[in-house]
This record gives sequence, structure tokens and C-alpha cells, in this order.
Amino acid sequence: MSYVDDVALELAKLALADAAKAGDDKIVDQIGEILGASSHTLQESYLTFVRVRRAEARARALLDSRKAKDVG
Repeated sequence: MSYVDDVALELAKLALADAAKAGDDKIVDQIGEILGASSHTLQESYLTFVRVRRAEARARALLDSRKAKDVG
């Protein structure tokens, strides 16, 4: 990964963890806006990592629920 991707991934992890802890997703959007004001490249990478991590969480939750029901 590039430096930009490393930074974007770390920021995405931190923002999503903060949002989960606070129960408020606004921080994720605020970080995206801050990044976009200075670096569209970093913003796009950050937003991509946020989407990927959220999609992964939804997929894992579905798989876990199926496993709990002994479907899969």
C-alpha cells in the first residue's frame, strides 16, 4: 500500500471506532470533509476504506447470523 492508503486506512479505523463508541456516525463524515478540503486523493481513499469496512461488517454479521441459525 501507499502512504496515502496507509493514512486513509488508519483514519477510517479510528473514525469508525469513534463512531461506534459514541453511537454517532457524524465523525466519519466530518473527517471526510476535512480531508477533502486539503486532499481529494486522501479523501477518496479514506471514503473507500470506510465503505469497505462497513460492507465487511455487514457481510460478517449476515454470516454470523446464518451460523447461529445453523443455516450455513
